[in-house]
Amino acid sequence: MAIVPSPLHRSVHRTARTVVTIFVSLAIALSGAAFAPAAFADQGRPSGGSAVVDFGPNVKIFDPSMPQSQIQATVNAIAAQQVDNEMGTARFALLFKPGVYGTVADPLVFQVGYYTEVAGLGVSPGDVTINGHVDVYNRCFTADNCSAPDNFWRSVSNLTINVAGGADCRSSGEFWAVSQAAPMRRVDVTGGTLTFMDYCTAGPQFASGGFMADSRAGSIVNGSQQQFLVRNSSIGSWSNGVWNQVFSGVTGAPAQSFPDPTYTTLTTTAVSREKPYLFFDTAKNRYSVFVPDGRTDSVGTSWESAPTAGRAIPLTDFFVASPGVPVRTINDQLARGKNLLFTPGVYDIDRTISVKRANTVVLGLGVATLTAMNGAVPLAVADVGGVDVAGIMIDAGAVNSPVLLQIGTKRDGHWHDHDTESDNQRWGGVRNQTAVQDVYFRIGGPHVGKATVALQVNSDNVLLDNIWAWRADHGQGVGWTANTSDTGVVINGRNVTATGLFSEHFQKYNVIWNGERGSTVFFQNELPYDAPNQAAWQHDGVLGWAGYKVADSVKTHTLWGGGSYIFTNVDPSIHATRGFEVPVTPGVQLHDLLTVQLGAGTLDHVVNDTGAPVTSAAVGIPSFVVSF
Repeated sequence: MAIVPSPLHRSVHRTARTVVTIFVSLAIALSGAAFAPAAFADQGRPSGGSAVVDFGPNVKIFDPSMPQSQIQATVNAIAAQQVDNEMGTARFALLFKPGVYGTVADPLVFQVGYYTEVAGLGVSPGDVTINGHVDVYNRCFTADNCSAPDNFWRSVSNLTINVAGGADCRSSGEFWAVSQAAPMRRVDVTGGTLTFMDYCTAGPQFASGGFMADSRAGSIVNGSQQQFLVRNSSIGSWSNGVWNQVFSGVTGAPAQSFPDPTYTTLTTTAVSREKPYLFFDTAKNRYSVFVPDGRTDSVGTSWESAPTAGRAIPLTDFFVASPGVPVRTINDQLARGKNLLFTPGVYDIDRTISVKRANTVVLGLGVATLTAMNGAVPLAVADVGGVDVAGIMIDAGAVNSPVLLQIGTKRDGHWHDHDTESDNQRWGGVRNQTAVQDVYFRIGGPHVGKATVALQVNSDNVLLDNIWAWRADHGQGVGWTANTSDTGVVINGRNVTATGLFSEHFQKYNVIWNGERGSTVFFQNELPYDAPNQAAWQHDGVLGWAGYKVADSVKTHTLWGGGSYIFTNVDPSIHATRGFEVPVTPGVQLHDLLTVQLGAGTLDHVVNDTGAPVTSAAVGIPSFVVSF
């Protein structure tokens, strides 16, 4: 989802805002300056004899003993730099050691801009409390063009926000008005409302594509969030649905009611694994990374009733990488048994980073970004269990890469074909499956990029949790023949689960699922905006390409809560035959699907030849298929 500040897009988005204004009203009723490095905080060098950890200049570590004025100045300076820095190269992690920050009388209130991670360094969310706000507001391109669909690439995690302070309208709640690639994880919101839209900046506006997991909140204003996934959380109330709202294993979730309102509610989450996180052990005066165990058929957070199950890995077992480190050095450290931590920054990757050892953790801070150079595959994971890749972004480069992240290998002309039960026994089953969390892909945007596939999963028993593959529709190096890419996600392995799968604007199928027994909970897709004409975007007698394709050979597959949208603004006469394309067999079951027209183009059917078309006659009004 994107907003480009042009007259056409302003008109389109005003139309979309009209569609959601009723929902916004109900929600309310229901419920750059330069920074100064010298002012910044401790960079992660613990006292008392522990090994010095150099996280680099863009990791800001705060201690509750620091003057609040210093903390406030630091976070304000970073926000001023990053709030509009959509395609920039600066990356930041703002990390809070255990303790309390701000008071109700003197709260700590700040915004979170692009490429900024805000996280507590405790073992549990209750170890770090911020009395105040950690907010994301609408971004204003002009005074009368403010909205949140471009609020990407940032996060908040592992802390408690006790809502306090804020002037006028801002005092009404904790604002997290974001779209794709901006997760809220392990957050406990107390003392006030949590709102996923900003109704204070230029009036109620919309957002699209949020993700909340392993968190707790009371009253939640969803309002104009067009798509949203809440997984394994506890909530008090939820207002409004718009297009596609999915709840999986959520205590207090609204009842299943799709399409009126558009709530898809699964009582439990069949397979989940929370993202690893950095924490500071105050007793041992050292940093470690906690790796949560996988869970099956789970409900609620991993931390409310008992401490999160998992293992702690001391940071001494990690190679702490910084931008400019050669890939040869990274691979040597991985071969020596080290895990890998990327500090904030942009890394030029000219050969494959190869993860070959089971149970390796690859964790990024501050949306650390790997950029493919000379057509390299930036990251590949072998057919081993228990690997966790989390918190990174991978950008295509100017020379085409065959794939940006590959999980598992292709052998003798066949995809990975280990026996599933043997794999589960050997690797510890779904509780220790390989996981990919908060990993994002860009083809174009900051610069020209080309890749045939963004993410390819060849291994069995892999979990994908909050994945966004994006062929850029705005920014630099953008155009039908400029940022070329066939497919966002290709799944060849068996028993692969996706909870929060976003794939947008690719030139052929956005997702291809070849593996058996696959499952997706929440799918968001926009078809490419920029096809020059129908002749350039069709195949085998089919107009366009489906957003989500399950291979004809697949016998078992499940999808809950999926949307595919069309906005072919270069040639509004273009048609896509269908949003979803699947084999007709009893084991392939799709639930709660929709298509939407955003102002240009026609989507003829929702799934296969089922579902009414969406056209310019009803912009923003979905066509639904409840079960297929």
